[in-house]
Amino acid sequence: MPATPNEPEFKGTIGRTYRESTPWWPDPPAGLGGPNVVVIVLDDTGFAHFGCYGSELATPAIDRLAAGGLRYTGFHTTALCSPSRAALLTGRNPHAVGMRGVSNWNTGFPHMRGGISPRAATIAELLRAHGYATYAAGKWHLAPMDECSAAGPHTNWPLQKGFDRFYGFLQGEADQFYPELTSDNGHIDPPAGPEDGYHVSEDIVDRATGWIGDLQSIRPDRPFFLYLAFGATHAPHQSPLEYRMRWRGRFDEGYDVVRERWYKRQLETGVIPAGTTLAPRNPGVPAWDELTPNQKAFSARLQEAFAAMLEHTDAQIGRLVAFLERRGLLANTLLMVLSDNGASREGGPFGVMDEFSFFNSAREDIDEIVATRLDDVGGPHSHSNFPWGWAQVGNTPLRWYKQNTYGGGVRDPLILHWPDGIAESGGIRRQFCHIVDLAPTILEVTGAPLPEQFNGLPQIPLHGASIGGTFDDADAPTPRRVQYFEQMGHRGLWSDGWKATTYHDAGSEFDDAEWGLFHLDEDYSECRDLASEQPEKLRELVDAWWNEAGQFGVLPLDDRSFELFGAPPRPGTVHARDEYVYFPPVAHVPADAAPPLGARNWEVAADVEIAEDTEGVLYARGGHNVGHSFFVKDRSLHFDYNALGTHFRASAPLELSPGRHELLVRFERQGRVGRLTLAADGNQLCSIEIPKIVRLLGSTGLDVGRDGLSPVVDDYAAPFPFSGRIDRISFRVRSRADAGDIEAQARAELAKE
Repeated sequence: MPATPNEPEFKGTIGRTYRESTPWWPDPPAGLGGPNVVVIVLDDTGFAHFGCYGSELATPAIDRLAAGGLRYTGFHTTALCSPSRAALLTGRNPHAVGMRGVSNWNTGFPHMRGGISPRAATIAELLRAHGYATYAAGKWHLAPMDECSAAGPHTNWPLQKGFDRFYGFLQGEADQFYPELTSDNGHIDPPAGPEDGYHVSEDIVDRATGWIGDLQSIRPDRPFFLYLAFGATHAPHQSPLEYRMRWRGRFDEGYDVVRERWYKRQLETGVIPAGTTLAPRNPGVPAWDELTPNQKAFSARLQEAFAAMLEHTDAQIGRLVAFLERRGLLANTLLMVLSDNGASREGGPFGVMDEFSFFNSAREDIDEIVATRLDDVGGPHSHSNFPWGWAQVGNTPLRWYKQNTYGGGVRDPLILHWPDGIAESGGIRRQFCHIVDLAPTILEVTGAPLPEQFNGLPQIPLHGASIGGTFDDADAPTPRRVQYFEQMGHRGLWSDGWKATTYHDAGSEFDDAEWGLFHLDEDYSECRDLASEQPEKLRELVDAWWNEAGQFGVLPLDDRSFELFGAPPRPGTVHARDEYVYFPPVAHVPADAAPPLGARNWEVAADVEIAEDTEGVLYARGGHNVGHSFFVKDRSLHFDYNALGTHFRASAPLELSPGRHELLVRFERQGRVGRLTLAADGNQLCSIEIPKIVRLLGSTGLDVGRDGLSPVVDDYAAPFPFSGRIDRISFRVRSRADAGDIEAQARAELAKE
C-alpha cells in the first residue's frame, strides 16, 4: 500500500485509482453531544456580595441560578486575579504553571513568568480536542502584558491557549465605557461610546450569544465551552446612569451598620454556620461615626457605584441565561458563577475617585471631590474604588481582603447550575474546595481526557480533584485533604478542617512571620486564634506548608509587588531599548508595551508634514483620569500632562509654513517636580513646571496620530486624528526610573494597607 505520510493512522486502502481503494474516516470527537459548559468569572467580588450569599444588593439572575442549583460556602481562590484564572483554566496550582502573581510580572523565576506553561494544557485546549467549540469573552490577564501589542508574540493569547474565538481585553482592568478591545488576535476600537449607551459588559455578552447562536444553527451536535470573564466588579466601578440612580442614598447609614445586617442575613439563611463570629473591623478601617460628613458622602457614593455595577453585571448574566433557556440549552449546560478573589483593598481607607491615586501614593482632596465631582462617580469620568470599610462588608463575615490569605482574600462565592446533572435545587455545599478543583470537575463531566503529553510536551499532573461527588450528596467527603496558599508573602495552609495563615508585612523577614491557627470547621471567620493553645498543631501545619511549597514550585518567596512594574528591561523584550520609533498608522499599544515614561526623563519628537489648518493628536497615552496628550489645535502646539485629573498645560502658538517640521516635547525630572518644554524645528516655544509627577500612567495604553479611547482632555472629541501626516514619532527615554524611588513608592503603598 502506498505511504500516507500526512495520515500514518489511515485504516483504508489506497490503490492506483479510487475504484481500487477503500476510503476511511476517523471517528468523530468523543465529546459531540456532551453537556455545554459556561464559566462566569467576576472580579474582586467578595464572599457576601451576591444576594444569595447575604447581601442586600440586587443580583436576581445569580440568585435564580443558586435557587435552581448549588451554593458552595467552602470555595477558595488564590487571593489574586491572574493566579486564580490560571488555576481555574489548568487545574494546577498557579506557582507550578508560572503565575504566582499578575501577568504583568516576570521575575526571572519559574513560578512567575506571566504566562501559563505549555506543560499545563488549559481546559479550552483539552475540550477543543474533545470536539467542543471554545469561546472566551471579557478579561484575559493571562499573557505577559509586554507581549500584548500587535507585535506579540501571541503565544499566551486566548486563541493560542485553546479558544476558537476571543473578544474582550487582555489587561487586568478596563475602562468599562472605553475599553482596550481585542478581537481574536488583533486590537480593535470599541463599536460605540458611552454617549451611544455603550458598556463593555453588554458588548461581551452580545458577542458570546452570537457565537453560540451561530454554532447552534450550523453544528447543533457540537457542545460549547464559554469562559465569560467580566471586568466587573474590579475598579473602575462604572455602570449606566439609570443603574447608579437606583442606589442613591441606600448606603448613607454606613458600612458598620450594613455589615452587621448582612451578617445576620447570612446566619438566618444558613450561608454561614450558627455561632460564626463577625470579624472586627480590619486594622486601618475607621469607624463610620468617626468620618467627616464629606468622607461619609464620598464613601456612600462609592459603594453606590459598586452596587450599580454589580446589578448591571447581573442583568447581563440574566440576558445570557435567558438566551440559553430560550434556545433550549440551559438544562444541559453546567453553568458556574464565581469570583476570582475577595473584595479589593486598593481603594485605601477612604476610597478613591481614581484608583491610580492609590497606586501613585497621591492623596485626593475629598472635600473638593464632594463639592465638584460627586455625581461623576460611577460614570465615564471616574475611575473609582470603594474604601476598606465597604470592601470588608463585601467579605462579611471574614477578615482582610484580596491579596491576603485570610478568608477575606481567599474565600469566595461559587454557584453551580445544571438541571440535567444536579438534582437538588437551592442546596448548600460546605465542603472545602478550591479553584484548582474546577478544571478536574469539568473534565469529569465532559469526559475529556488529559493525556500524558499534549502538543508534544509532557503534562504536569492535575493538582485539583473533581467536586462532582458533591453534586448529589451534601455529605460527600471533601475531595482533597490539603491546599496551600501564598500571595506576595502572605501564606496559609488548609488541612482537614484546620488552617494556619499569616499576614506578611512587605519587606520584613519571612522567618519572623506570626502564624495564626484556626479550626475552620468550628471557626468559619478565623476569629479564634489557637496558636498559643495548640503550638504542636501549628508546627505541623507550618511544616506541611513548606512541604507543599517545595512540591508545587512556590519558592523562592517573593513579597515584591508594585516595584515589579518598574523592573529593569529584559533582553529580547519590547523594552530592551531606550528609543521607541513608530511609523503611523500604528495599532493601539497597550500600557505595558508602551514607552515607560512615568517619572523618567524623556522626549517625544514627531516628524510631520502640515498645512495651514492642520490639527489633531500626535500622541496620547491614558485617558480622562491620567495620561498625556500632545496635540495641535487652534494653530497652537499643546501638551497636556493629566496628573490624576489635575491638568498642567504647555501651549504655544505654532507659526509654521506648510511642509515638513519636527515638533518636540521634553520632560525633565528635577527631584519631586518636573519641567515640560515644547519646541519646533529646534526652537524652544515654551516651558512650564510640573509640580505633581505621576509615576504610573494608568492602565490605558498609547495611540499615535489619534486619541482613540477616553480622551485625555476635554479640548477635543475623540479620536481627533491628526489631519497632517506623521512620518515617524520617536520616544526617547533619557533616564531609567530610580529603583530606590520605586521601592519607596511600593513600601508606601503597602504601608497604607
